[in-house]
Amino acid sequence: MDWGKFDKKVDVEALQKDVKAAKENDFGDRPEIPDGEYEVMITKMELKESSKKDPMLSIWFKIMAGEFKGNLIFYNGVMQPDSQWIGMQIHNNNVMLRNVWDAEDDEVKFDGFEDYNELILDIAEEVVEQDNWHYQLKQTTNKKNSDFKDLEIVEVLD
Repeated sequence: MDWGKFDKKVDVEALQKDVKAAKENDFGDRPEIPDGEYEVMITKMELKESSKKDPMLSIWFKIMAGEFKGNLIFYNGVMQPDSQWIGMQIHNNNVMLRNVWDAEDDEVKFDGFEDYNELILDIAEEVVEQDNWHYQLKQTTNKKNSDFKDLEIVEVLD
């Protein structure tokens, strides 16, 4: 069996970081984070594929203080190209990106998925890798589907 063929499909270095993050944050047995406001920082942001192979903006928010310090809150903004709702899905992701980057409307826009990925990488380089952006994040239960949480950046704290 040629196991190396799988190495060509993944970023091994990034995967090692994900494994380390999973170990440090114990993803298997994490507590339910109740609705409320939390001081957070972003530890990961990327455009990736959802489990159904749709494009998805993924942001990991790490709680910085309080009872749930060190735990993660996940933003997963799926964009379904075959859906009538894709415009709204992209709009919601644009709003989140503007808020985490403290940007104006014209600084975050969708010009195709390839360009969107580059934009997300640029934003991530600034807000994740510089490690100095903190936020007040509000989490509420979605009114239409209680299995989902709505996230809103209330304030940029830096």
